[in-house]
Amino acid sequence: MSLLWTALIGLIAGALAKAIMPGRDPGGIIITMLLGVAGAMLGTFLGRAVGWYQPGEAAGLIAAIVGAVLLLFIYRSFRGRSSVA
Repeated sequence: MSLLWTALIGLIAGALAKAIMPGRDPGGIIITMLLGVAGAMLGTFLGRAVGWYQPGEAAGLIAAIVGAVLLLFIYRSFRGRSSVA
């Protein structure tokens, strides 16, 4: 049940991150879900580094969205630099 809950929260966080930063992004529902899960992992890591979360605690939905937005920003900054010939 935990994996299903993680996937659902990841989908919501990824979809909200894509809504905050509209534009052309790769993938469909699976990539959006993975973006949200990776954003939650990034949010947890950054939250622990700042001292917001203790070891064993996971980031909430807002931190997952912030992490996913950061990942989208990083993706777009690297995608913008590469030139397709």
